[in-house]
Amino acid sequence: MNLNDPPPLEIEQRLPRLLVVDDQPANIQAVYQTFSADHQVLMATGGEQALKVAATKQPDLILLDVVMPGMDGHEVCRRLKAEPATRDIPVIFVTAHSDEAAETQGLALGAVDFISKPINPAIVRARVKTHLTLKAQADLLRQWVYVDGLTGVRNRRSFDEQLASEWGRAVREGSALSVLMLDVDFFKRYNDHYGHQAGDACLHAVAGYLRSAVKRPGDLVARYGGEEFACLLPGTTLEGALTFARQLGAGVEALGLAHAASTVSPVVTVSVGVSATDGNGNGNEPGSAEALLRAADSQLYRAKDQGRNRSCGAVLLAAAGMPA
Repeated sequence: MNLNDPPPLEIEQRLPRLLVVDDQPANIQAVYQTFSADHQVLMATGGEQALKVAATKQPDLILLDVVMPGMDGHEVCRRLKAEPATRDIPVIFVTAHSDEAAETQGLALGAVDFISKPINPAIVRARVKTHLTLKAQADLLRQWVYVDGLTGVRNRRSFDEQLASEWGRAVREGSALSVLMLDVDFFKRYNDHYGHQAGDACLHAVAGYLRSAVKRPGDLVARYGGEEFACLLPGTTLEGALTFARQLGAGVEALGLAHAASTVSPVVTVSVGVSATDGNGNGNEPGSAEALLRAADSQLYRAKDQGRNRSCGAVLLAAAGMPA
């Protein structure tokens, strides 16, 4: 599920997408024959391949062999549950081992069920149907809990949780992480001039553009409060984030939403503040995810002080927890 998907009004009408992971082609073929008529069946013959397919194709459920050469099913499950983009995909272990210890270990890792080999097609179909239904219901609940009701993008709660998760990954991997804070310029004046209903429509239009502009599954756009939006860009350095921020600013201006009360443009514009780690572990002291966010907010105020309708940014330094 893409983090920026709008909340569905009903369960999406498409074939359920299953990922079958097994190092034995004959076992994959058996599952394929069971489900191919009314499911989209994806396949992987190893752990690394399974992780890539899960991240890019976002299956609704994974049927995962436990014993495989290289990365076994337990490690695959552990990594799936550690990643925000794949942690909510239900995993059913398919294994020839039926002892209690193996089942307990699998459940502790986050699996939802076990199926014994050789598979019984009727039993497999029944269990898969049950977990697909539960997954669809859980997706709906997650969407409504984490989506801003006015604009349809993620809300502050979703952003804060994702920031904490991505910060942890940036610390572990020494990778870059960028945060953007965007503010609609002179929005109070817009409301006073056009009315609050028009203001709501303006925020909805800006949010819709931002959601369409954020392309990567791991990126996130959220309404942070009032007329303020935030973007989270994992794996993105300050240079890339500033380039993207300028693109967002130009894109919002290109919407052509009239703003007669603005003193910087005849149309709606945004100011953007950007902060980033440098990808070398800088900024990785405890609690500095919040410092990264504060630095982006500071850069937003800098953009406003410099005249609005622009982007400003800085790299967060670990030593002082302050932007460079």
